[in-house]
Amino acid sequence: MKKRVLDACCGSRMFWFDKKNPDVEFCDIRTVDETLCDGRKLEIFPDTVADFTDLPFDNDTFWHVVFDPPHLMSLGTNSWMAKKYGVLPKENWEKILHDGFAECMRVLKPNGTLIFKWNEQEIPTEKVISVIGYNPLYGHKSGKLQKTQWMAFMKNNTESSD
Repeated sequence: MKKRVLDACCGSRMFWFDKKNPDVEFCDIRTVDETLCDGRKLEIFPDTVADFTDLPFDNDTFWHVVFDPPHLMSLGTNSWMAKKYGVLPKENWEKILHDGFAECMRVLKPNGTLIFKWNEQEIPTEKVISVIGYNPLYGHKSGKLQKTQWMAFMKNNTESSD
């Protein structure tokens, strides 16, 4: 069965109801199997180990893509948050987010949807939208401080990556 959904940076699959959904290609740049400083177990076992800025999939492969990249730059390398969520490099974060979003759109089929999750603790959502170069169809803020933004995008029929 060809999978219809891509999670481009799945981490430990925290927001998935079915963490082993057979219709989802779970992708991340790392594998992790360790106990964090607070005693919790962290397991990151993607189906495909890959950088979200250089995905190993053909153009126009998935009907649905989830893009939840690292949001924070000011984390210590060995902090539990860095291990759990990853770190966005300070020196070239704009290029990484732009290229990652473009790569997610490349593997998305025309008329497919992309869900982008961003937390604006360090970088405002408006700045990120200007960097990625696409405007969302709609979005929703969540979290205690309303700093997490879920946004939906659709690839136009004319945006085929062929």
